[in-house]
Formats: sequence, C-alpha cells, structure tokens
Amino acid sequence: MEDGDAVKFRLERDVLADAVAWTARTLPNRPTVPVLAGLRIDAADGAVTFSSFDYEVSGRVTVGAEVADPGTVLVSGRLLADIGRSLPDRPVDLTSDGTKVVITCGSARFTLQTLPVEEYPELPELPESSGTVDGALLAEAVSQVAVAAGRDDMLPTLTGIRIEIEGETVTLAATDRYRLAVRELTWRPLRPEVSAIALVPARTLVDTAKTLGTEGEVTVALAGSANDSLIGFAAGGRRTTSRLIDGEWVPNYRRLFPAETATVARVQMVDLIEAVKRVALVAERNTPIRLTFEEGQVVLEAGSGEDAQASEALPSSVDGPAIATGFNPGYLLDGLQAVDAPFAHLSFTEPLKPAVIQGADNADADPIPGYRYLAMPIRLSS
Repeated sequence: MEDGDAVKFRLERDVLADAVAWTARTLPNRPTVPVLAGLRIDAADGAVTFSSFDYEVSGRVTVGAEVADPGTVLVSGRLLADIGRSLPDRPVDLTSDGTKVVITCGSARFTLQTLPVEEYPELPELPESSGTVDGALLAEAVSQVAVAAGRDDMLPTLTGIRIEIEGETVTLAATDRYRLAVRELTWRPLRPEVSAIALVPARTLVDTAKTLGTEGEVTVALAGSANDSLIGFAAGGRRTTSRLIDGEWVPNYRRLFPAETATVARVQMVDLIEAVKRVALVAERNTPIRLTFEEGQVVLEAGSGEDAQASEALPSSVDGPAIATGFNPGYLLDGLQAVDAPFAHLSFTEPLKPAVIQGADNADADPIPGYRYLAMPIRLSS
C-alpha cells in the first residue's frame, strides 16, 4: 500500500498502548536508515497488525479493531508508543490522509508525519513451528542461563544462548569463558524425532521470553524451517523472529562439568547470598572472595594485608575433605541467585578446578536436576 492510501480504524486505548509498546521495544536507537525507526500499521477487516523490523529482530502484534478503511501506514514507533501511554482511557481513532496520521482520543488529538512505507523492508515470515513450551518455564530457564552469557560484542558467539533440541528435551546454555550455565527443560515437539541447534542473541531471547512468558503456551519455530538463519516465537497474538548468530560455539561444553566430586557442601541459600554480598563489600576490583568449607561450616573472607577485611561464618553440611577456594564475587552471586531452591548445593574437586552450583531442597538432599552453573575459581594469594 502506498502513502496515499487512507486508513481508518478504532480500538481501545489499552489495546493500542500494549500492542505498540511491545512492538516498539526492539526499535533501534540509531537506525541505519530512517524508515527502520518506523512502526508499520496494517489495517484489515476487523484487525490491525503493528510491526517492527531492524533486519535482526522483528515483532508483530495483531489485535481486534473496528476497521472502516483498510490499508498500511508507517509512523515513528517510539513517538507512537509515547502517545499510546499518555492517552486517556477512551476509544482511540486513527485516520491517515496522504502524509499525515491523525490520532484522536477524547479531546486529545495528535498529528504525525508518515514515513515512506514503500521503503520499509519486507518482514520475515515466522519459520515452521517446531513445538510448544510453557511460557513461564521458558522465561525462568532463559533468565537462569543468560547470567553467564558474554557481553563483549568482539566475541559475538559468546553473547548468545545456545538452544539444543533433542526430542522432548530442550537444553539452554551460555558462557563467557569464566562461567557456564546450563538448563534442561521438557517441551512438546510436533515431531518426536526433532533435532536442532540454534545460537540466539541473549539479549533478544531474554526480552522475548520475558514478554511472552505471561501468554501461556509459546510456539517455538525453528527445526525444519526453510530459513534456518531465523528462530521465531509466538504467543497470544504476538510473533517475533530473530536472526541467529553465525559461528562455532564452545565444543563439547558438557565435558567441562567434572566427572567426579571430592567435596559437596550445602548451605541455606538466602543466608549464603546475603553473606557473599556483605563480605564482598571489601573485595577490591578483580580480587576474589575466599570460601573455606570445613567441619560443618563455610567461612567467607575478603580483603587482606593493610586493606579493609571482612569475614563471616555460616552453618554448612560438608561431605568430603575440607577445601578453600576463591571466586569472583559477582560471578558467584549470579550463579546463586539464578538457582531457585532453599539450599545451595556446591560440588568441588580441587581448589583451582571448576565448581558446580545447583539447588537442593534441604541440607541432606541430592541436587535438583535441571540447572547447573559452573564457576571458574580464582587463585588465592598465600
């Protein structure tokens, strides 16, 4: 549709505000071409679709509306989102005429300039559906592994979350080379023999899982798609696609988890998190927090010499030889806070070998399966 097509429709204020806010959330701050700052509005019989696309991520929401004149227009997405949030709680009328769009809500009236819709890129189609997963479960799993994803754009493959699908099992994994987080969950594949691997930008996946997590069942579109460079998610009338990261991820990452364990400790989670936060207050930049597990307790220490120092002891069940090791306090907190369990279950082999953090139900329980966080220790000064 060209700019000259007239568009006219009415919808509820909350419907407009929610749809526009969700679609506009991924608009680029510095678009490479001006039209990418636009939000595309397609009005058809009884429905309006709001769309955004920056060649990496696309978003689409379709909502019911009273459509008098179908057509397509392109307007500034962020401005429309700001307007939508500010409108009174009344029905909203949107009418286009030539190069202008008029938004009327009660006595409020806005006039926006349109962008050339014919210059807007064609939106990618949602790949073929692979199966469905509970939205809340997906949001929880993604947030748990995202804490370990890299943030250095010079190493793009490490800024992604790896999605590995094998039958009814989905494995999510992320690493920045200093820690590794892995979460397994079950889903409902359309084909029982489905097998696929994708590397998705962590920021995009976190935002998508969070915003779709309240919509119930989420459709994941990946395996068997004609376009294997995209992944798609859909729920509640909302659809988003993301371009995958191209490149080799960490090979054989499962082998990084120790095959054997020498010492296992279980500490009440809330107490341990609060103690780490307190003791870490005196830890200088890039210096570790020291944890010593022995005889029914863990002693946390930071600082040394003439610097500020802190220490705190907590009850801990310790099975195996005593062990003293050190961690980056921020990385340690990330792992502990990602575990949703009453107790932290910590497994060690040697002081300088990676430790595994999991959850446990009590001080004597085995680890809860599903989530594992691998943390690399820091050498302690003598």
